[in-house]
Amino acid sequence: MIERIINEIHTPCYIIDENKLVSNLEILKKVIDRTDCKILLAQKAFSNYNFYPLISEYISGVTASGINEARLGHEYVKGENHVYAPAFTEADMEELTEICDHIVFNSFSQWKKHRERILSCKRNIQCGIRVNPGYSEIETKIYDPCALGSRMGVTLECFEESLLEGITGLHFHTMCEQNSDTLERTVKVVDEKFGKYISRMNWINFGGGHHITREDYDIEKLIECIMYFKNKYGVQVYLEPGEAVALNAGWLAATVLDIVHNGMDIAILDASAACHMPDVLEMPYRPYVIGSGEPEEKKYTYRFGGNTCLAGDIIGDYSFDEPLRAGDKVIFCDMAIYSTVKNNTFNGIGLPSIGVLKRNGEFEVIKSFGYDDFKMRLGSDKYEL
Repeated sequence: MIERIINEIHTPCYIIDENKLVSNLEILKKVIDRTDCKILLAQKAFSNYNFYPLISEYISGVTASGINEARLGHEYVKGENHVYAPAFTEADMEELTEICDHIVFNSFSQWKKHRERILSCKRNIQCGIRVNPGYSEIETKIYDPCALGSRMGVTLECFEESLLEGITGLHFHTMCEQNSDTLERTVKVVDEKFGKYISRMNWINFGGGHHITREDYDIEKLIECIMYFKNKYGVQVYLEPGEAVALNAGWLAATVLDIVHNGMDIAILDASAACHMPDVLEMPYRPYVIGSGEPEEKKYTYRFGGNTCLAGDIIGDYSFDEPLRAGDKVIFCDMAIYSTVKNNTFNGIGLPSIGVLKRNGEFEVIKSFGYDDFKMRLGSDKYEL
C-alpha cells in the first residue's frame, strides 16, 4: 500500500502504518488475555505519542527510561506509568513520585537515597530493584546489559536482602530482538539465582527485547514462561517490549539526489543513516528497501549513502532491476522503531517529517520540521557576548 501513495510524499518522511500497529497490538492483547500478564510499551523504542490513545486500548501502559518519557506517558496514556533509569536525581524523583505507578531502581544505594521520599508520599508507588542475572545471549556488545562491567542491575553478589523492606518487585532485562527460547533459558537462571527473593515479591518484570509480533516468534513458549512464575510464586508478571509494539509498522521514504561512481555506483539520498536511522550504524544492520535485492543479485547495484560529511554515513548496498536516477524514491522498511526517538540534526541535516498511513488508506503528515528545530538545540537569542 505504501507504493500507492509514494508520489504524494515529500521526502524524507517517516510513515507510520496504523493497520500494522493494530495488528501488533492485537497479538499482544491475546497474550494478556491468556496469561493475565501486563504488557507495557517501552517508549525508548517508539514514543510517537499521537498513537498512545490507540495503544492504550490494547495494553496495560508504558514504561520510561527517564523523566521526560515518564512525563509523556503520564500526559497521553490511560494505564500504568513505569520508570527505570540507572540513576535518578532528587529533582527527577520529586516529579516522578507525582506521576509514576512503578519506580525501578538500578541499585540499593539509589533505593536508600530516595526511599524516604517515596514511602512518605501519599501515593501507593510500587518500587522495584533491577537485577542482573549475569546471563544473556546478546551478541552485540553495546546492547548487552549482562556483560562483565555492565552498570545495569544488581548482581547476586551485591544483592542486599536487608534492604528489601518497601521493595515489592524485581526487574530483569537481558534480551534484544530475541525469541522466547532465549527467555526460557533466562528465566531458569533468574529463578535459580533470585528465586528466594521473588517469593517475597508481588510482581516481576521480564523487561524488553521480546520480538513477540515477529512471524516466527513462539508465543506458546512465552506463555509457558509467564505462567511458570505466576504459578510458582503467585506474582504479577510484566513485560515491556518496545519493538514488538511497532515492529514493521513504518517506513522511511527518501529521494535519490545524485549518483556518483567510485569503484561502484553510489546513490546519495536525502535520508541519512547517521541522522535518521542511527541503529543502522550502531547495531549495525542493513534495512530492507522495497523492490531491492542483495548486492549483485539484480542487474544494477548501488551503495546508498546519506547527504552528510561523515564518510561512514553508509546505509548499505542494494540491487535493482532497473537503473536508479536522481529524483527516484526509495522506501526503507521497519522504520517506526528506534528512528524518530534517536534521530538528530548533525550537519544541520533536516529531520524527516512524520506521516500516518491511516486505517482507511488515507495519508496525512502530522509533523514537519525546519530550521528552528536545528537551531533551538544549540543556543538562545537571549544570550549576547
